Amino acid sequence: MTRTRHPFARLWSGYLRRHLWWILGAALLMAIEGSTVGLLAWMLEPMFDLVFVAGRSEMVALVGAAIFGLFVLRGLAGVAQRIIMARVAFTASSRLQQDLLGHVLRLDSAYFSSNAPGTLIERVQGDVQAIQTMWTAIITSVGRDAIGLVSLMVVALAVDPVWTLVAVIGAPLLVAPSLVVQRYIRRKSVALRDIAGRRTTRLDEIFHGITPIKLNAMERYQQDRFRAATEEMVRATIRAQAGQATVPALVDFAVGFGFLAVLLYGGPQIIAGEKSIGEFMSFFTAMSLAFQPLRRLAGMSALWQTMLASLERIYALRDTVPTILEPVAPAIARPERMDVAFEDVRLSYGDNPVLRGVSFRVPQGTTTALVGQSGAGKSTLFNVLTRLVDPSSGRVTIGGRDIRDWSVGDLRGLFSVVSQDTLLFDETLRENLLVGRGDVPEERLRAALDAAHVTDFLLDLPDGLETEAGPRGSNLSGGQRQRVAIARALLRDTPILLLDEATSALDTRSERLVQEALSRLSRDRTTLVIAHRLSTIRGADQIVVLDQGRVVEQGSHAELLAAGGHYARLHRLQFGQDDAA
Repeated sequence: MTRTRHPFARLWSGYLRRHLWWILGAALLMAIEGSTVGLLAWMLEPMFDLVFVAGRSEMVALVGAAIFGLFVLRGLAGVAQRIIMARVAFTASSRLQQDLLGHVLRLDSAYFSSNAPGTLIERVQGDVQAIQTMWTAIITSVGRDAIGLVSLMVVALAVDPVWTLVAVIGAPLLVAPSLVVQRYIRRKSVALRDIAGRRTTRLDEIFHGITPIKLNAMERYQQDRFRAATEEMVRATIRAQAGQATVPALVDFAVGFGFLAVLLYGGPQIIAGEKSIGEFMSFFTAMSLAFQPLRRLAGMSALWQTMLASLERIYALRDTVPTILEPVAPAIARPERMDVAFEDVRLSYGDNPVLRGVSFRVPQGTTTALVGQSGAGKSTLFNVLTRLVDPSSGRVTIGGRDIRDWSVGDLRGLFSVVSQDTLLFDETLRENLLVGRGDVPEERLRAALDAAHVTDFLLDLPDGLETEAGPRGSNLSGGQRQRVAIARALLRDTPILLLDEATSALDTRSERLVQEALSRLSRDRTTLVIAHRLSTIRGADQIVVLDQGRVVEQGSHAELLAAGGHYARLHRLQFGQDDAA
């Protein structure tokens, strides 16, 4: 059985090792910064014994200059190492975020159905930022404070080894309580990140649903729910912070006990003249200065547990395997024909069957409309065809070849999709149309705008194609967003069109114009249309009627009306007549 690597080992090998020389350089500067505190403590012995006790005035300037030089060196080393560590931390965390988002984008739709957006935002953004902050703090503390603590302990041992042993007599008492506290911190940190994800989800739902919230007077309800989520997060934060504060407190107890033991043991020696004032001040200063780095290092153990909690969440996401698998040897060439066939396709979500043996064929260059009541399986067929989900059994072919023979990217490159839920990004209209493509000639872009009747409203926009669409396209009307999406599909110029009631958001005049454009676009292309309004699909070459995941009828508009079955009943519901006119 393969042994799972420690999450920090994965972070190091994947993102930090490439910055090794920068980290080593920062570690050297940390060592310089940390060692200055030991040198400062060591300088106190000559300052007291040679200057204050022996009265050698010529040593004042020398000792003072040496101490000043130590502080200058400490300051310069501190600034340099912080700049280097910030560079490493931000570069590595940015790369981790990019890779994590890239992995999430490759996951299939089922994963997003069971994981809320806020949870994923916290994984990609919140957890990575937490690691970024804590990584810098931990490395800086370990590099600087560990060296500082060692240098101070060297000074203390040089003054009196017995005093040093007496001072650290309480250290073993820290081990067991610290282990218990660290496990507690790990658990609470995991819980805190989960709660943060739920709160972010709450905000995401509020902001995306702001219009229905206002129309239904739900402001107070949503505010109360957010308040409850925030209060839960506050309680979890306090518990996590309490755990993190406990470890330095344990250090305080041990250090306090050590100081008491040194005074009781060493005080009589100083009074008896066995030790000098300078020796005591050097030792006392070394132990006093060691107190803060010791507390910070103890606190780092708490931060370490918090960072591991975030790392475990991140790599749990990284280890999630898509259920939509790429073929081992993907087909390279496109199929010669673009006829689409569903062959006994079955699909269930859990115990709920959605498709029950669907079979039909869409000949190349023809238009097939899918009709049926909500829940009949129309959108699911689109999802199966584009491999957003794989069927439980059966297969789908294009040009006689199973769609699972192509890589997912090549397969989806065969489709242009215009759906009811028009997706526009908070970018300019030009960027929404080109979606990263820089090879579209301006005349072709203008032709697509004319065909989709985007030109009709483009002159009314303040900056034309450079107008910002706004969040989720909010700066445009529903009909305008739909026409931009149609123009985008025109620019893709793919052999297969998938239209999910593409004209549903348009007024009567625009609907007629866009229908004409779509008719021209679908000429010589294989087209599947999900239709809710039967008036839009009378000219389809064939109509496939679905009911509860089954194909119950198939034929032309006139044939299905004459048959008097499901389609005829749907037609009567919409038009109140059997007449096809």
